[in-house]
Amino acid sequence: MKLWPLLGALVLVEIAYPLVHGGTRAALTVATVVAGYLLSVGHAWWSRGPRAAALLVAVTTGGGFVVEAIGRETGYPFGDYDYTGALGPRLLGVPLVIPLAWTWMAWPAWVAAARLTERRWLRVGVAGVGLAAWDLFLDPQMVGEGYWHWDAPGATLPGVPDIPLTNYLGWLLVASVLAAALTFTVTARPVRGDDGVMYALYLWTYASSVLAHAVFLGLPASAAWGALGMGLVAVPLAVTLWRSRS
Repeated sequence: MKLWPLLGALVLVEIAYPLVHGGTRAALTVATVVAGYLLSVGHAWWSRGPRAAALLVAVTTGGGFVVEAIGRETGYPFGDYDYTGALGPRLLGVPLVIPLAWTWMAWPAWVAAARLTERRWLRVGVAGVGLAAWDLFLDPQMVGEGYWHWDAPGATLPGVPDIPLTNYLGWLLVASVLAAALTFTVTARPVRGDDGVMYALYLWTYASSVLAHAVFLGLPASAAWGALGMGLVAVPLAVTLWRSRS
């Protein structure tokens, strides 16, 4: 399965994002998530078989929707938040594209963790951090665009006033649960091909997010926090890949 062209298409859409405004940005956001979803599920199927792809969808797409629906209704574990109508059709108040986003980044984070450690529970922790840290970029950007909002953020990270600290803790909890479910049901190593496209996806997401937030989106604080948080996984992954090539 040739997945690199799909990654290339995703990259082009993300490059276009800061160059447009208004409803076009919302459309590109949805297009990016759909492309990322197809890329991650396609890679799971190609590298580990249809069972792995089905488990990925059940755990992260299904689980992501359940968590979002409960969170929006109860305020747990992300805080008291709600979505606007900018991201398209909603079910139980949750835009249908949101569960796809969980899958999009859960898989490369988990694959990166599998590369970094063979110990299962350590892999759960690394994958949980790898996914949750992505939200240090995601929420400031999406709140800034008006796609969702918190009613009473309370305590926040310095420079990121609109997102509660409890949201990031909720992400870490949910991401770790999803990572544990994948770790104990899906084989860590591909049965065919390799995981190169997922490493590239994770590292591209990290580097491009730092650049976009710092330079194009006017979000220097989230650029710094995201660089630190997601860098806990992205930097060791890059070093490991570089050493293996050397």
